[in-house]
Amino acid sequence: MIERKFIAQKIKEFEIQEYISKNLKNVGHSHTKMQKTPLGEKIIIHASKPGLIVGRKGQNIKQLTKTLKKTFGLENPQIEISEIENVSLDSTIVAETIVDLLERFGPQKFKAIGHKVMSNAMNAGALGIEIIISGKIPSSRAKSWRFYSGYLKKCGDISITGVDKAYAQANLKTGTIGVRISIMPPTTKLPDNIEILDEKEEKIEEIETTKEEEEKAGENKKEGKSVEKKGKVKDKKTATKKKSKEIKDENK
Repeated sequence: MIERKFIAQKIKEFEIQEYISKNLKNVGHSHTKMQKTPLGEKIIIHASKPGLIVGRKGQNIKQLTKTLKKTFGLENPQIEISEIENVSLDSTIVAETIVDLLERFGPQKFKAIGHKVMSNAMNAGALGIEIIISGKIPSSRAKSWRFYSGYLKKCGDISITGVDKAYAQANLKTGTIGVRISIMPPTTKLPDNIEILDEKEEKIEEIETTKEEEEKAGENKKEGKSVEKKGKVKDKKTATKKKSKEIKDENK
């Protein structure tokens, strides 16, 4: 029974994410996250243009909250919008930009669009990028064109967790064109990168002493010994005096 509840909850979250992504097209929407709070369910929308999502006096958000309450049965949904700092490193936004440019300028300038987007991502600090445009470009036969630059992982755990992937479709007169993008951001930590710590070398310097300093050190040692001897002689004299006094007292 508990497993069914978890599965139903995850399905509900997926449906909400799909609904938001469909309604927020051409607005720079990247992805949505959901969090449970004691007040209600918190929905965080990551986008590059938060002003278009909010609308005038927050009308778009109000409508979104009403629809989420009715269709998905959410009691108190709290919507927050977080702005994406670097747009050219987000795969979904990059795919949307390519689709918009293809629909605006046509499929004849697909090479210029691909090279421009790729150079923007690499200048932003991406480790690697791959763009695959497949469809009837530029001839009547379907082909797939690949634009790539930098270093990109294709297998292993890092290819799943460390690579940002996205897919989008452009509807043109010739037909639908698919755009697949995979970006490796600079935050991914590769197992090949090893940092070697520099060990600090301790330097021991030898101090050269002159003959005058050695002679002074020898004189100081001799003076110390003489002082000790004098102290011992004084102690012997005091001991003899004490013994003589004790003998006199006994005779009395």
